[in-house]
Amino acid sequence: MKFSVLVSLVVGLILGIVVGRATSSLGPGSTKPDARAQAPASPRPPPKSDTTVWKIPVEGSPISGAPDALVTLVEFSDYQCPFCSRAHTTIQQLQKDYGNRLRVVMKEFPLTTIHPMARGAALGALAAGAQGKYWEMHDKLFANQRALDPASIEGYAREFGLDLTRFKADVANPRYADIIERDTELGSGVGVTGTPAVFINGRRLAGGAAPIENFKALIDEEMAKAEAMVRSGVPASEVYARLIDKGQAPGAGGKPVRKVDAPADAPAFGPEFAKVTIIEWSDFQCPYCSRAAPTVEKLRDAYARDVRVVFRNLPLPMHQNARTAAQAAMAAHAQGKFWPMHDQLFANQGALDHDSLLRTAEKLGLDMKRFVKDMDSAEVKARIDADMAAAAAADVHATPSLYVNGRLYEGAPPWEQLKADIDREIAKADKLLAQGVKPEALYGRLVADAQAPATGRN
Repeated sequence: MKFSVLVSLVVGLILGIVVGRATSSLGPGSTKPDARAQAPASPRPPPKSDTTVWKIPVEGSPISGAPDALVTLVEFSDYQCPFCSRAHTTIQQLQKDYGNRLRVVMKEFPLTTIHPMARGAALGALAAGAQGKYWEMHDKLFANQRALDPASIEGYAREFGLDLTRFKADVANPRYADIIERDTELGSGVGVTGTPAVFINGRRLAGGAAPIENFKALIDEEMAKAEAMVRSGVPASEVYARLIDKGQAPGAGGKPVRKVDAPADAPAFGPEFAKVTIIEWSDFQCPYCSRAAPTVEKLRDAYARDVRVVFRNLPLPMHQNARTAAQAAMAAHAQGKFWPMHDQLFANQGALDHDSLLRTAEKLGLDMKRFVKDMDSAEVKARIDADMAAAAAADVHATPSLYVNGRLYEGAPPWEQLKADIDREIAKADKLLAQGVKPEALYGRLVADAQAPATGRN
């Protein structure tokens, strides 16, 4: 065979292999690549955000940005929530992108049932804010979500040069705990049940930890409205107030309303067919429940003829003595001494171990043999389990939580607010009674009326 022929055969063989491989890589029956498959996919449009405008006040909250910013972003957040950390990064980028046209307002919404360190972190941020370092602490906490214990937070305070004595006092100051309760109450009132929850000029962003494009779509929409308002003569510093002025107020529109029942023999005080029924889920080791206990006593004194308070147990898993304390309270209930035991347990939250509970029972003059037997009985344990199951069914996941004529309050509402709401409920009840509604049907009717739309029954 001539050399030239041999070379031709070899070249042909190589070309055949190369072409064959290239063709086979297209798959059976393919002759050329699909241009559509190679083209980049079109980006999905962001989901439509709710057009409802909520009247969310910003006064008294940490604010980052100019007072005349055209767009106000309010975030309900939790320092231990990983999705909030993701949203935090997005919001930081938005602040860079929009500059002084965007301001950010922080509302504390710690989900204490699943994030036991979130409330302490929120208190740390607010205490740092008392010394002008809120946002520095805010950023630090999100950057260190696995180190939110008190010692670590004090370390951050030291790093920022804060007065540690004052910082520790502020962390323990009820004033800052009240701010957290105020924010969580507000969040619940505008329909917040998880974090992060973001409102842009009063409108809820669909999906809290959403892609930055979704944030920008709503911000740009609201920015255009704000710019038009400014062109019409509205001062930039008044844009947010004008936008939310006619918005939906927190409260009825955001709070779930449902008829929540309780066992007839549950611990309670007040008339059986009261004008206002309050069902409270509480935890004897929870410090916030302890703070709410005087409110319960005020209810007994101020509304003895009109309000019925029913107690249900919700011992949280992070409180190691809470369930044993609940068993002690229910064992005391079996001897008619629930409320004295209730008061003693909240007054002595540092002494809820088994031996201390026995000493408290002796102090109350209980039959100790019966108390010890009841405290560890299957019946008492089953009652606590039933309370916990009822809490989950009623969407209660934190303590204290109260249902007031079917409306949920998470946390301990300020006395003035609770009193005003109770007085409104009493006025509604008086009206229904005057119309002939029977006392035994009053609770169900009040809840049904609260659930009905505005055009419902009169």
